[in-house]
Amino acid sequence: MRWIGRGLDLRRARLLPDAVAGASLAALAVPEVLGYARIAGMPVETGLYTLLAPAVVFALLGASRHLVVGADSATAAMLAAGLVGLAAVGSDRWVALAGTTALVVAVLLVLARVVRLGALANFLSRTVLVGFLTGVGLSVAVGQLGEMLGLEITAREVPARVVEIGRRIGEVDGVALGVAAAVVVLVLVLRRVDRRIPGALVAVVAAIVVSATVGLDVPQVGPVPAGLPVLVLPALSLDDVRAVFPVALSMIVVILAQSAATARSYAARDGEAADIDQDVVGLAGANLAAAFTGTFVVNGSPTKTQLVASAGGRSQLAQVSAAVVTVVVVLFLTPPLEILPLAALAAVVFVIGIELVDLAGLRRLWRVRRAEFALAVATAAAVVGLGVQTGILVAVALSIADHLRHSYSPHSSVLRKSPAGHWESLAVTPGARTAPGLVVYRFGSGLYFANASRLVEDVTTLTGSGPPLRWFCLDAAAIGDVDYTAGAVLDQVRARLRAAGIRLVLSNVIPPVADLLQRYGITDALEPGSVFATSGEALDALDAPAAE
Repeated sequence: MRWIGRGLDLRRARLLPDAVAGASLAALAVPEVLGYARIAGMPVETGLYTLLAPAVVFALLGASRHLVVGADSATAAMLAAGLVGLAAVGSDRWVALAGTTALVVAVLLVLARVVRLGALANFLSRTVLVGFLTGVGLSVAVGQLGEMLGLEITAREVPARVVEIGRRIGEVDGVALGVAAAVVVLVLVLRRVDRRIPGALVAVVAAIVVSATVGLDVPQVGPVPAGLPVLVLPALSLDDVRAVFPVALSMIVVILAQSAATARSYAARDGEAADIDQDVVGLAGANLAAAFTGTFVVNGSPTKTQLVASAGGRSQLAQVSAAVVTVVVVLFLTPPLEILPLAALAAVVFVIGIELVDLAGLRRLWRVRRAEFALAVATAAAVVGLGVQTGILVAVALSIADHLRHSYSPHSSVLRKSPAGHWESLAVTPGARTAPGLVVYRFGSGLYFANASRLVEDVTTLTGSGPPLRWFCLDAAAIGDVDYTAGAVLDQVRARLRAAGIRLVLSNVIPPVADLLQRYGITDALEPGSVFATSGEALDALDAPAAE
């Protein structure tokens, strides 16, 4: 197992472009991570800490040259939901439990790497991930409306918050609303002009300047400790670990899915091979660093990764450069942050939340796949209505259900030679034939207990009418597994066909499935010479004199 990554590129030609990209990353990330800290219920300076040790550790250990690691809105929202009821938001106890969560996440990631569970990244389908992030975005955005309107909202759940805001709409603070609206407009306008402009940073600086010169009568961020983070010990009692374990386990799925998808897409763009297992090592190290530097769980960020790529960054040196810029901020620039209006910071977070709402993805799903659109909407509704932590469990369940739906009703077909001599797929219809006396039937999925009845139905459809059949050829090219129940069903099909005077033959059987059929006794029950390498060989054998 390799524990040192290959994401850093220290060639002289890359130093300046990656350093510039890192500065651009810091300009975007500094105001964002302040917002993520608020989403997580953490002191604002801990958001800055996510850009320091965790980012550098991933740069050293991770394989991806592109993936940027730091605070993330989805995992921040999950953390806040998971710690509610365990401690007061923002308290020392809350911070300690956040560190414990990061430590448990790191340990789980190490275990995932040791037993090669990088495939867990596939437990959230792209469809369900669109819905999950949309639900998180809506939850985050609604969560900021109280401070944007100058209201102290007591409700925790999103629906209850909306109801409370509607009931107290007459109490809105006009100054807070004006500040928030100005920040939102400024960020959106600057992004419309050029997305490379750090609109959030410009808006935050503008809000600080206005607050300093005009003296806005609105709540402010307050004291932000200066200096680098110090080593701290998370809460490590067994009860604490047990309390945070469910939310840490939920985060693992999101971290693996989001980080792996981002790393793979950028590696493919540059013609590189993604090494997800090594990136898991980097993510584990980054979260371990987060746990012991007083901050919270970090994750791979698609938006920050895209920013670095668009700014010309091509290695983890950009992330290291961003950490250097952040060091300057935490050492010398924290005093101005103290007078930042909370309404302005809430507005920045609101924009972050709205951008997570993947309207383009939902529209595309609506156009091309209505059933998966419904899955995405159901996932988003679960996150909004039930909370982020429950929402991720629903998302995983829906991903698995979607997979089972496809495998339960596979696309099976009858194969036939075209006039040009090539195989073509036809629908399974009564009496369909490949050639006189022969049906070549391809089952479109692995055979297991839930879809074995589909095999029986199709065999009945094909043999129940039409010209006489001598051979029924099961083309197993798409069958990657046959469980015990399906094996018993397949043997019953063989017996039924034999009773009807039809010989069952097999083609395109991969070795693992051939071994299973041998153990189930199916191969031995077939007539000699009934297993063919290809369906073409079966067709030729039927026509040969020896087949008579």
